[in-house]
Amino acid sequence: MAEINANQHRLIVPDESQPAAVELSAEGAKRVASLDIFRGLTVALMVLVDDAGGEWPMIGHAPWNGCNLADFVMPFFLFIVGMAIPLALKRVPNKTKAVKKVILRTLKLLFWGLLLQGGYSHAPDKLTYGVDMKRIRLCGILQRIAFAYLIVALVEIFTKDSRAKDMKDESPAGTFSVFRLYCWHWVVAAWILTIYLAVLYGTYVPDWQFTIHNKDSPDYGKVFTVACGVRGKLDPPCNAVGYVDRTILGTDHMYERPAWRRSKPCTSISPYQGPLREDSPSWCHGPFEPEGILSSISAVLSTLIGVHFGHVLILWKNHSSRLKHWSSLGVALLVLGLTLHFTHAIPLNKQLYTLSYVCVTSGAATLVFCAFYVLVDVVNVKLLFLPLEWIGRNAMFVYVMAAAGIFAGFINGWYYEDPRNTMVYWIKKHVFVGVWQSERVGILLYVLFAEILFWAVVAGILDYHGIYWKL
Repeated sequence: MAEINANQHRLIVPDESQPAAVELSAEGAKRVASLDIFRGLTVALMVLVDDAGGEWPMIGHAPWNGCNLADFVMPFFLFIVGMAIPLALKRVPNKTKAVKKVILRTLKLLFWGLLLQGGYSHAPDKLTYGVDMKRIRLCGILQRIAFAYLIVALVEIFTKDSRAKDMKDESPAGTFSVFRLYCWHWVVAAWILTIYLAVLYGTYVPDWQFTIHNKDSPDYGKVFTVACGVRGKLDPPCNAVGYVDRTILGTDHMYERPAWRRSKPCTSISPYQGPLREDSPSWCHGPFEPEGILSSISAVLSTLIGVHFGHVLILWKNHSSRLKHWSSLGVALLVLGLTLHFTHAIPLNKQLYTLSYVCVTSGAATLVFCAFYVLVDVVNVKLLFLPLEWIGRNAMFVYVMAAAGIFAGFINGWYYEDPRNTMVYWIKKHVFVGVWQSERVGILLYVLFAEILFWAVVAGILDYHGIYWKL
């Protein structure tokens, strides 16, 4: 994904075909394969939770408060993007050229985000395409990454001069000196957090209405009213995150199948996806944008934390110092986030991208990366993670083909007699579900082997030939 293809120590810099050695450690120019592997793991997790989450709801998104496996995917991506930013921009000393590269990459991400998640390409089984521009979804995963990347990359570029001056006065090797050296990043983080919390808790949320546009729904054309008239609430119908999106984007341009539809007030088979209860509250039928405006502002914090890791990787010269700093920061973030959640101060919530969610997911990203760093870059146990490394080097390609369902949609276009009798359906039914006599186990194995492992092999072949999809 954006900047997700920027590699380390020996960087494959976006828009350039040949890797360039960058001296980052005492051992010389050496690729930090752990970041490739972490990126590959995150893409694989996205495919897993998207395609198997329906049968295994414990790995799908939490309906509202809480944090399941799927809820770690977005923050992991943002963390990786942040960590790659200082490594990639290190090779672009000219400020004007760097800004142009950042803006161009942002526009590319926005384009692909609208194309893949705006509604033009429907689910693979639908065999339809096209989108009503009156109802195109404006936000999405790549749009959020583009926004966070743009903000953080510009901060990195425009504070370079002040950092160069500070580096003349002191060595950046100390624990606190790295925070001082990049103090403007933390000033920006403080402003972002202040704005987010002020809007989240200070905005008055009035009553709102929406219309059902799904022609397959028995409520098609019906207008629902949601009663709010409150301030500072973090419940599904009346929070400021949804209000900001409804006001700026409009309900017709928001996600129509939010995770809250799997909550207990909405369906009797929660946490599974199912028909809405007859007595479900009106908001269960409504839209909610999980990658909306206010939550994306908070999501920038995940990228800023990742940038800090990239700074440490560049400035510090030995493994033990890096790992000590990274792991201590990760544990501190986890403790803070869990404390906020379990004391009921600020709940863990991916849809709202709360502060506790930022801390817990960033802390988890920190510790997962540290584990990969030790195993791969220190101990050199690399062969075991080779499939994930292949995916990580071609993350955008695998995301588009697998996670966005483009390849499955193409394959499903070739069917026998009935549009529902596709090759994908046949493989699922006869090779996986039929053999194991279990829908849940069969779908899980299909995703693991026919999707994730399959695309890992394809990415490995592309890597062997030096072919990468970079933005």
